[in-house]
Amino acid sequence: MIRTKRPERTKVSAVLVLMLVQGFCAAFFMFDLFGDLIEEPASMWVRPHLVMEILANLGLVAGVVFEGTYLVRLLRRQAHAERALSAASGALHEVMEDYFEEWRLTPSEADVAAFTIKGFSIAEIAALRGSAEGTVKTHLNAIYRKAGVPGRGQLVNLLIEELLGGPLVRPEVATASG
Repeated sequence: MIRTKRPERTKVSAVLVLMLVQGFCAAFFMFDLFGDLIEEPASMWVRPHLVMEILANLGLVAGVVFEGTYLVRLLRRQAHAERALSAASGALHEVMEDYFEEWRLTPSEADVAAFTIKGFSIAEIAALRGSAEGTVKTHLNAIYRKAGVPGRGQLVNLLIEELLGGPLVRPEVATASG
C-alpha cells in the first residue's frame, strides 16, 4: 500500500494543477467578458460571440466545480477503502496467528504457512527462506496435516471463512451442485 501512495499523490497534484489552470482561464475569460459588457452593455444579446463566451465560461466554471467535488469524493472513497483494507489485513494476521498457535506450528512452519497464504509458490518460498524446495514441501505437508486440510486452497478458505464469519459456500448449495 505504501508503494501506491506516491503515484496517487502525483495524480492528485496533477488534477489540482489542471483545476487551477482551468480556474485561472475562467477568471480571465470572466474579466474579458465583463470588459466587453461594460464597453457595450446593450449589444450583448445582439452579438452571438458574447453569448458563446458566456456559455463557454459557465461550462468551464461548472467543469472546475464538478472536478473538485468528484476529486474530493474519490479521495474520501480511497481513504475509506484503505482503512478497510488495513483493518482486514490486521484481522487476517490475527486470525493466522491464532490458527498457527492452535495448530502448534513451529516457527518455520508458521513462516511457510504465511508465505503460502500470501500466494507464493513453493519455489518462491524456498528462495525467500533460503531453503530447499523439499524442505518447504515437508513443512507444507505438516501444516496441512495439523490444519486438517488437504491443500493450499482449503487452507486459505479456512482463514477467509473465519474472517467472514461463516462458510463461503452454503451446504445446501454445495450438495445441490455436487
